[in-house]
Amino acid sequence: MDIDVSKYFKPNLSKARRRSKSEVQHDNFEINEIHKNLGHGKKYWIQTYGCQANEADGETMAGILKMMSFSPAANENEASIIIINTCAIRENAENRVWGVIGRLKKLKIDNPDLLICLSGCMAQEENVVNKILKTYHQVDIVFGTHNIHKLPDYIQTAMFSKERVIEVYSEEGNVVENLPKFRNHKKKAWVNIMFGCDEFCTYCIVPYTRGRERSRLKEEVIKEVKELNNNGYVEVTLLGQNVNAYGKDFKNLDYTFGDLLRDLDKTGIKRIRFTTSHPHDLDLKTMEAIRDCHSVMPFFHLPVQSGSNSILKRMNRHYTKETYLEKLKQLREIVPGISVTTDIIVGFPGETDEDFMETLDLVRKANFEGAFTFIFSPREGTPAAKFKDDIELEVKKARLYKLNQVINDGYLQGNKRFLGKTIDVLVEGISKNNNNTLAGYTPHQKLVNFRGDKEKIGSIVPVKIIEAKTWFLMGEMI
Repeated sequence: MDIDVSKYFKPNLSKARRRSKSEVQHDNFEINEIHKNLGHGKKYWIQTYGCQANEADGETMAGILKMMSFSPAANENEASIIIINTCAIRENAENRVWGVIGRLKKLKIDNPDLLICLSGCMAQEENVVNKILKTYHQVDIVFGTHNIHKLPDYIQTAMFSKERVIEVYSEEGNVVENLPKFRNHKKKAWVNIMFGCDEFCTYCIVPYTRGRERSRLKEEVIKEVKELNNNGYVEVTLLGQNVNAYGKDFKNLDYTFGDLLRDLDKTGIKRIRFTTSHPHDLDLKTMEAIRDCHSVMPFFHLPVQSGSNSILKRMNRHYTKETYLEKLKQLREIVPGISVTTDIIVGFPGETDEDFMETLDLVRKANFEGAFTFIFSPREGTPAAKFKDDIELEVKKARLYKLNQVINDGYLQGNKRFLGKTIDVLVEGISKNNNNTLAGYTPHQKLVNFRGDKEKIGSIVPVKIIEAKTWFLMGEMI
């Protein structure tokens, strides 16, 4: 079937590669009066895949939908609108999404008024939108990461015109402040501080799906954290594709991530975390702020990706094994006892046995207390997708297995250092494996299981660590 695509606003990879030199503008979100009751008597269901940024986007969409008088559905079967909020980092995540969209076709047939939406990073990819247009006619609305604030317009158009809405911006535009949030947690909150990434690692699609680096106004971030503290929140996690680059896009203001941490430390919030960091932009000001700020937790996720200098160069990571280890040494000298975790990719195109051994050597020297480890997954549109990849899958799997053995040793050693100590734990809920056990996290992001009163959920309580497992700690509440 021939499709007239001229009326659709599709993503364009070449446009997404461009980086404007102009100063970022900041707009405020306002909902139109005509949108406020569009969802009256209707329910929404949001299914989110991917990282914390995707989860934060999902909370924003839920906030917008509630402003439109939609209420949350218990499941997708009772929803009037379903939003599939997607990730594009790895092929497996995309395949799951295609399966979900295919399954929703029956719901659409049974209820023609149901609106099915695709959002997030997958929607920013040209090939994905083309596939939706060609094959998945049950999808009514497609929008990307840059235009979530226009969701009310898209719903109104799809609801009344009965036509598909495909609008994905290739260029990110302005930062929109004052977006509503319907948060999934009562004590912990995601707080976006910046968007986009300018690093252009050769394996990563994020610079194309999330756009150039642009920071939120410091006043807006501080205001949001103050409000969260006043509303009883205990912990915030600051989000950005590269939080270390916060503020570097400000033209007339010398104010970067370390400055923001110090100001947020004054808000009264008890715990501050952040993710994700790039080693290239980690500076002394940030390290000293972590040391000096009582509310900033002594935990740092610092992705290294590889221990081989030749692979790091092919990845376009802007550092070497030696400079990474030196920066890590500096961090630990300034913040003694800090826990550090990382990300590592094995089987990157061209990785030799010697390259992999360099990675193992770095892991042993770095003393990581955990890691997310992956086999290389080519993403269409990235330079690495065109690299010759002649490493057999079995070799990649064997390397991943060997790497995880070393990583798991680091997990266990990192946990053992807390044996016998009494540590403050933010109680998150009931343990997944035992209804009589509470579970929560220490300042160093260690999972602790212990017996206690369910009324303590949401509180910070002292727990003595009595046993160290590879993946968690066992404790006794004091």
